[in-house]
Amino acid sequence: MSMIADYQATHRFARISVRKVRPLLDLIRGHYADDALDRLRYMPHRGARMIEQVLKSAMANAEEQGVRGVGDLVVVDARGDGGPMFKRLMPRARGMAYLIRRRTAHIAIGLADLNALTAGDQAATEDE
Repeated sequence: MSMIADYQATHRFARISVRKVRPLLDLIRGHYADDALDRLRYMPHRGARMIEQVLKSAMANAEEQGVRGVGDLVVVDARGDGGPMFKRLMPRARGMAYLIRRRTAHIAIGLADLNALTAGDQAATEDE
């Protein structure tokens, strides 16, 4: 069951590998926005700071559009996609060179109001 996010925010070209960010995104997916912020706040990871900023931005976008209880929104979409890589060369023995890939990530977070969504589903079933 895929939910459509009403309020979104993204951080593109974040200077961190996607492999380091995805486990943190899995922890907050499906939780209320306030709970997700509390979870991220006490994590020592550098990626948690980046996700925290994106989540705050998504909450601010929702508040800008007139949502009252921003903390009651649910994180329905928390994605980490791979971005472009900076490619560097590391000199090695006997004149060879190894390629170093400095990876980037695109972090996307979407919030939705489940109360309004379930109320709309109940109204739709009553009409039938």
